[in-house]
Amino acid sequence: MNRSFEKSNKMLGRALEIIPTASQTFSKSHLQYPKGHAPMFIERGLGSRVWDVDGNEYIDMVNGLMAVSLGYNDPDVNRAVMEQLSKGICFSLPSELEYELAQLLVEIIPCAEMVRFGKNGSDATSAAIRLSRAYTGRDKVAVCGYHGWQDWYIGSTARHLGVPQPVRALTQTVPYNDLEALENILKTETYAAFILEPMNVELPRPGYLEGIRKLTESTGTVLVFDEIVTGFHYALGGAQEYFGVTPDLSSFGKGMGNGMPIGAIVGKKEIMKLQDDIFFSGTFGGEALSLAASIAAIKKMKREPVIKQLWSFGGRLSAAVEKVIAANGLGDVLSLKGLDPWKVLSFSGRGDVSAMAVRTFIQKEMIAQGVLLLSSHNMSYAFTEGDHVAVVSAYEKTLDALASGLKRGTLVAEMGCPVIEPIFKVR
Repeated sequence: MNRSFEKSNKMLGRALEIIPTASQTFSKSHLQYPKGHAPMFIERGLGSRVWDVDGNEYIDMVNGLMAVSLGYNDPDVNRAVMEQLSKGICFSLPSELEYELAQLLVEIIPCAEMVRFGKNGSDATSAAIRLSRAYTGRDKVAVCGYHGWQDWYIGSTARHLGVPQPVRALTQTVPYNDLEALENILKTETYAAFILEPMNVELPRPGYLEGIRKLTESTGTVLVFDEIVTGFHYALGGAQEYFGVTPDLSSFGKGMGNGMPIGAIVGKKEIMKLQDDIFFSGTFGGEALSLAASIAAIKKMKREPVIKQLWSFGGRLSAAVEKVIAANGLGDVLSLKGLDPWKVLSFSGRGDVSAMAVRTFIQKEMIAQGVLLLSSHNMSYAFTEGDHVAVVSAYEKTLDALASGLKRGTLVAEMGCPVIEPIFKVR
């Protein structure tokens, strides 16, 4: 299908003059989409669909980087937001919504004895690290996964420009599923915390999560689960409920507000009480619209089979795509990793064609077929049977074209756009 991106491209040119990367989020920016063959700006969304500024319609498999768990313009969330809007947004004292949402989280999340709110995942993970340092009296932190943009974490990645070396030296990266590597550093030096995504593209090996729980307890290290992605996708209580391992602290965000800006740090009372002494405070931490949205979203997740449907449609889609991959002989360049609510596309090169070239081609062709795709299946409750059929059909056409291009040896030459450059790899 021929799609025009004329308005998108013109708007991109104007935006780049006054907004670095023309976006507030690297993963939403033009840097992560095939140049000239993808929308740069979205105008509206409804259910599982979005429309760009040129009027093109897409099934959205990105869903606001997993922030939209129920679907765009969910009527229950919208109703709660509109009702609260008529009452007020930001008050001079806390609102009762703060207690109501905190109580909901305490009821459903295994480690949650106390709760504090922020505006995003980075707020929550950074609060967890400060709490851990205050609780233990230690400075160093071990990390495993992606944990936000603040200095304490981003200094450990390739995107560390602007982070002082003494700050960078306090954070140690540890490979996932390597209990021995974690044991080596925790028994060599004292660490305030080990923060990890309990599950990412790789399944935890049998005993791994249980092992890090025992190891952190024996070394006096605070165990923090970063559940920004896994929360409200794998189980209502997050990966800690799904895997049956309870951390000391956890961070949540993304799907808990169905697109509204909210994050939460939850955990053991003896650690969380130190919030009285550390300074984790913000004018908009109790912003009422996001609290109302989150309450409505979580109540809907409790009331309806939201999580079950993420698993069901995610599993069916993964199985169908894997059949298409096999039918086209592409198992060496494309595979799916992770659990069904969040399957990640893993790209590999073949011959002179790089992994990023394969990704670029797939994104370009899927967008041409009306599917907005980054590099994962971010499932939402609004995904329908019709969406499933359409996405599988798009994959059939895309992967057939990929196989043909690789066979001819002309894939990159015929792509018509530069190969996307990776931001950095942490998963």
